[in-house]
Amino acid sequence: MVKCPLRGEIWFVQMHVDPPEKGRRPVVIVSLDVRNRHERADTVLVVPLTTSIHKDFPTHIFLPAGETGLQADAAARAEDITVVRKQSLVAPRARLRQLSDRRICELAEKAALAMGCRP
Repeated sequence: MVKCPLRGEIWFVQMHVDPPEKGRRPVVIVSLDVRNRHERADTVLVVPLTTSIHKDFPTHIFLPAGETGLQADAAARAEDITVVRKQSLVAPRARLRQLSDRRICELAEKAALAMGCRP
């Protein structure tokens, strides 16, 4: 059965750019649900989260633990937006919160900023 992550959900994945010993990290699904649910789409668009928080970093969005349901505060790194295979996603052990559409659109603005596009 193919996993069906939804926009705004937080899942875990071993990022291809992280060293193997790093383990899985949380990512937020940012692709549209019409794509996420499509039977022939085997990838989703994600933004990785980190606990190394730099609040003044222009392409990061601070996410308090209360907003995500994670055990610690995190930052979404919009400059690292990427695709991952649905089969690589691991569901969280405990139910996490789903980020709002407003937050996903903030991430889109930060990703545009990372590409040199000003709003």
